[in-house]
Amino acid sequence: MTEINFTDNAPITGMRQTADGYLVGEVRCARTGCQSYLGSELGLMDRATVTVYRPESAVFHKDSLATFAGKPVTIGHPSEQVTADNWRNHAVGDIGDEIARDGEFVKVPFRLMDAAAITAVQDGAREVSMGYTTPITMQDGVAPDGTPYQAVQSGPIRINHMAIVSKARGGDQLRIGDGAHDGGKDRARWGASPITDRKDVIMADAINTRTVLIDGLSVVTTDAGAQALEKLQGQITDAAKAMTDAEAKHAKEIAAKDAAIAKAEAERDEAKGEVMSDADLDKRVAERADLIGKAKSIVADVKTDGIADAAIRKAVVVAKLGDTMADKSEAYIDARFDILAEDADKADPFADGMKGGLKPAIGANVADEAYAANLTYMQAAYRGALATAKEA
Repeated sequence: MTEINFTDNAPITGMRQTADGYLVGEVRCARTGCQSYLGSELGLMDRATVTVYRPESAVFHKDSLATFAGKPVTIGHPSEQVTADNWRNHAVGDIGDEIARDGEFVKVPFRLMDAAAITAVQDGAREVSMGYTTPITMQDGVAPDGTPYQAVQSGPIRINHMAIVSKARGGDQLRIGDGAHDGGKDRARWGASPITDRKDVIMADAINTRTVLIDGLSVVTTDAGAQALEKLQGQITDAAKAMTDAEAKHAKEIAAKDAAIAKAEAERDEAKGEVMSDADLDKRVAERADLIGKAKSIVADVKTDGIADAAIRKAVVVAKLGDTMADKSEAYIDARFDILAEDADKADPFADGMKGGLKPAIGANVADEAYAANLTYMQAAYRGALATAKEA
């Protein structure tokens, strides 16, 4: 249960002026039934409006009625509760003692003793607005007239003051006399004011309105409403930022996964490329055998086991042409190796053997000696033939 400051409004009726110039009259200043309030004014930021039910038990309770008598009358609602400390600053009159029920209304007598206030009423400020406090209980229900409500003024009601205003919010039945409206100049705020559908009523808290920019649109609302809208807008902004951050994080994670998948696919393709088919393997074996054959034909004792093709070629070239070949480029080594291989293909093994001469083994028998002699003869004949061929 929460205690809230409220204002209710009513027109003044039956006015008369005394011989001393005071203005006296009576007014229906409060009533039972339902009235709607801004949720922000009741501290309920999550609701736009709240319908509050004022039961007879609260409005006409003896403790509530006892708080009307003797309370100050003000011009407009002060920004603070009227007390003994500030009474002189705000009071222009007071409420009388004869507090009565008039149907659904509370009817009170009052008098104005301030000349400026009297002039204001004579000029058209003919409505009143009650400033009071009362506890409210959040409770859903339906009033006797069929109006659904969300809260109840559980009472007791404690009247603080009665303000003279240019436009009451409770309707024409809460009006002082029948004078013309003056356009609504009273805009002071005091507590929670009921919402009305009267188009000629100026909101009691108009001097405290603020303009809030929502999605490019200017919205005029009360201070409390602006705070609620700004809070909501901040929550929306935070939610949008959180969504943007989440989307960015998600996109980053997807990009990382895509990169990992691309890398895996590349490694798979590379591995596939390294796997030879049977035909490629046969071709590679033949090429390797051919290289080793050529290398052995050039340098018989060249080492080939466990050595790469390029290293075999380089070893053959260095062995045949000297260490100066060790620093040559791979292309140069390949070219020299090919030349050496071609020369090796042109060589005559028998001629090479005959050039060195043949020597019989020690301790040979007669047949061996004859065979050796025959070889010596053949070698001599071969040399002679070569000499003759050169002279020719």
